[in-house]
Amino acid sequence: MKGCRYGTHRVLKPQGVLPQAALKISNDMNIMGNEILINVQALNIDSASFTQIEKEQQGDIERIKARILEIVNERGKMQNPVTGSGGMLIGTVEKIGEDLKTELKAGDKIATLVSLSLTPLKIESINKIYAEIDRVEITGKAILFESGLYVKLPEDMTENLALAVLDVAGAPAQVSKLVKPCDSVLILGAFGKSGLLCAFEARKRVGPCGRVVGLVAFEKDKEELLKTGFCNEVISADAVNPLEVLKKALEANGGNEYDISINCVNVENTEMSTILPVKDNGTAYFFSMATSFTKAALGAEGVGKDINLFIGNGYTKGHAEIALSELRESEILRNIFEERYVILSSSHLVSNV
Repeated sequence: MKGCRYGTHRVLKPQGVLPQAALKISNDMNIMGNEILINVQALNIDSASFTQIEKEQQGDIERIKARILEIVNERGKMQNPVTGSGGMLIGTVEKIGEDLKTELKAGDKIATLVSLSLTPLKIESINKIYAEIDRVEITGKAILFESGLYVKLPEDMTENLALAVLDVAGAPAQVSKLVKPCDSVLILGAFGKSGLLCAFEARKRVGPCGRVVGLVAFEKDKEELLKTGFCNEVISADAVNPLEVLKKALEANGGNEYDISINCVNVENTEMSTILPVKDNGTAYFFSMATSFTKAALGAEGVGKDINLFIGNGYTKGHAEIALSELRESEILRNIFEERYVILSSSHLVSNV
């Protein structure tokens, strides 16, 4: 028997919505004819979601673990009820529905490119948590719908490295479409995972006549980001203080407003820091899942900014290959990601159950 290609047959409440908007979906692991069953190895929790849970549970690993299990048991999926966001997973294909036409076969290792906020998930146990990189290693299973996007893990990268990059693949891919030669670009959260990828892509797109300015929260990150050469200048400022950001951002751009700003910050209330430095008819791109559409739309109106507000779609054609290609192009970028997300996950174990 085939289910709806978008997964609506698994929605338990409320009826009539798609799985992402549902409060609860079925995580029964008996698959329909057009579904894929996955043995899950690790979840990469969305940064905004993990940060919220970590703060809520006061950094206590056992409480974080319990909260994740509670969410999945209640909703049938990993969707933070506060941020509404999820993340993505890697695992091994266990079974493919008989009605599904796909090049996949049992045993293939894949990363899903659809959010955990709509993916049926059942966790048997949480084995390790790496709080520094928002990663949760589990024993469990998940289901991919017929419409679900995925990518086979590349052979020239470790699984942890590929997972770190694919988790935010939509960000640099959208930047590749939005940023034009000679643009001036401001990137908030430029030394984070998505921020680094966006900075590299933006610098490539603006060319020698453009300008890329990165914003970070800490002075130590400022020096490290400058060393990469991805940004013409880096400023240190509190992204929740729009007037501080505006002042420093304009100073870093010769007093001029920006063609585009890119928000990769994982905390709330950074909408106006993204909007204020942008010139009329420019673009503010919000990749962060901590973004409030209401705050962005009404905030821009309130300060008289006639700019394009772009809510980051996690998917655009070719996004996985664009993100992976960046690591193949830049040894500097690859080294940073390996140090943070491969070496760190091997040597800085936070919780071992």
